[in-house]
Amino acid sequence: MEEAQMVELQRRAVDDRETNSEKDNVPQTNQSGRSIKHYKWWIRISIYIIFIIVGQSAATLLGRFYYDKGDNMMYSYGLLYLPVSTYSLLCASQLAFNAVFSFFLNSQKFTPLILNSLILLTISAALLAVNADSENTSSNISKGKYAIGFLCTVGASATYSLYLSLVQLSFEKVIKKETFSSILNMQIYPSFVATCGCVVGLFASGEWKILSREMKGFQAGKISYLMSLIWIAITWQITSIGLLGLVSEVSSLFSNVISTLSLPVIPILAVIFFHDKMDGIKAISMLLAIWGFLSYIYQHYLDDSESKAKKANSNEASIALTEV
Repeated sequence: MEEAQMVELQRRAVDDRETNSEKDNVPQTNQSGRSIKHYKWWIRISIYIIFIIVGQSAATLLGRFYYDKGDNMMYSYGLLYLPVSTYSLLCASQLAFNAVFSFFLNSQKFTPLILNSLILLTISAALLAVNADSENTSSNISKGKYAIGFLCTVGASATYSLYLSLVQLSFEKVIKKETFSSILNMQIYPSFVATCGCVVGLFASGEWKILSREMKGFQAGKISYLMSLIWIAITWQITSIGLLGLVSEVSSLFSNVISTLSLPVIPILAVIFFHDKMDGIKAISMLLAIWGFLSYIYQHYLDDSESKAKKANSNEASIALTEV
C-alpha cells in the first residue's frame, strides 16, 4: 500500500514539473514568434521604401528623357505654365496638406521628431525649387497662365494628399487587412478605371491622331519612345505599390515623407545620367532630406521600443498571476 502511494506521488511530481516547464516555454515561444513577426515587418517596410525611392527616381528621369527628346505634347497645364521647379514645389506642399488631412481623418499624432522631419523635408524640397528657378528663369509666361499653373499645382497637391489619407482610412475602416493582396487590389482596380478613362479621353479629344507624328518626331527613335512610355508606366506602378504598402503598414504621412525623400536623390542621379551641374544647394538639400528621414525613423524606433517594453511588462504580470 505504501509503495503504491509512493509511485502515485512520484507520478504527480513528474506531471507538475512537465506542466511548469510548458508554462515557462509558452512566454518564450510567444516572444520568439513576436520577434520574427517584428523583423518581417521591418523587411516589408524596407522593401516598400526601396520601391518608392527607386521607382519614383527612375520614373522622373525617364519622364525627363521623354520631355527632352519629344515635343511636349502630353504635359499638363501645371508643367506648361510654371517653371521647372513645379514638381519639387508640388511635393513640398504635399507634406503640409497631408499633415492636415492625417490629423483630422487618421488621428495622426505629431511629436517633436515628426514635426522636425516634416519641416526639414519641406525645406529640402523648397531649396530644390529655388535652385531650379535660378537655373531656369523664364520671362515668357504670362501672369494668367502662371495663375492657371499655380492653381493646378496646388489643387493637385491637395487632392493627392487627401487621396492618401482616404486610402489609409479605407485600410483601417473598410478593408481591415494588411496583406500584399489587398495592396495590389487597391492598386489594380483604380488603375484599371483610370486607364479606361484615359483611353476614352484620348480618342474623344482626337489626340490619338497625333501619336504617330509624336513618335516619328522623337529624337531617340521609335523604339526608345515606346520603351520610355512603357517603363515610365511600370516604374510609377512600382512606386504606387510602395506608397500603398507604407500607407497600409504605417501611415499616409510616412509614405509621403518617403516620397519627398526621393526628391533630392533625383538631381544626384540627373548629374550622373544627364550630366547636370552639381552645386552646394543640391548637396545641402540631400543632407536635410536624410536628416528629416532619420528623424522620422528614430520616432518609429522609440515607439517600437515603448511598445515592446509594454508587452514585456504585461507578459511578466501575466506570468506572476499564473504562478500565484
